[in-house]
Amino acid sequence: MKQILKTLIPPVFVNFYRYVKNRKYGWHGDYKSWQEAKEASSGYDADAIARKVNTSLQKVKNSTAVYERDSVLFDEIQYSWPLLAGLMYASAKSQGALHVIDFGGSLGSTYFQNKKFLDGLKEVSWSIIEQKRFVEIGKKEFEDERLKFYDDIKSCFIINHTTILVLSGVLQYIEKPYVLLDELLKFNFEFIVIDRTPFACQERLTVQKVPPSIYEASYPCWFFEEKQFLSAVLHRYHVVESFDGLDGKTELCAFRGMILERNND
Repeated sequence: MKQILKTLIPPVFVNFYRYVKNRKYGWHGDYKSWQEAKEASSGYDADAIARKVNTSLQKVKNSTAVYERDSVLFDEIQYSWPLLAGLMYASAKSQGALHVIDFGGSLGSTYFQNKKFLDGLKEVSWSIIEQKRFVEIGKKEFEDERLKFYDDIKSCFIINHTTILVLSGVLQYIEKPYVLLDELLKFNFEFIVIDRTPFACQERLTVQKVPPSIYEASYPCWFFEEKQFLSAVLHRYHVVESFDGLDGKTELCAFRGMILERNND
């Protein structure tokens, strides 16, 4: 019956329905404070999201699925080639070694995305800093001699000396992203790779509504202005390269990334 109805409904109405449906999700509003945006959000169930990501990444880990992003499985790996280039650039500068802190790295999405290439390096450590529930699952289900999980970055630095920081799709969900960024810079990473970060013509605080096909959630989300964002890091780092992010562009923002290298004092 559905197939019959599809043949009877003109494409213009189908496209209009999809447009209206999709408008319910994505980014909405222009809020004056984090608290105001939070009050306009439904929040999220961290345990439910962690369980869903775990289920998906277990399939990737066990080679019954190819790639996971935001708990969604894909038939082929969608590489962020510039991010991978940043990792390889850092490795080349360290004679084939790569020691990563992946801040907000879920259960290892970026690690597994690039594992084929990481396996070719002579020395790899990948440390993920995450929320408590993700760390608990990560330690139990995914941790091995290369992949480790920590509640905070200081605990990680006690054990590992890392040279590169990965911030992929995380800064926009932090209440005070510039405060966090300033704290992270104090660890004096040689390289920082930023990816999947939304930029617009001016800074804006929105609420992001996630399609229920992924998971039920809505939460505050920043759009950054690129010059202002760079001013927070360029006193310590220079841009090796900037690039378009894997998430592409929307009507409201463009997802961007950059490879940063520490300045020689």
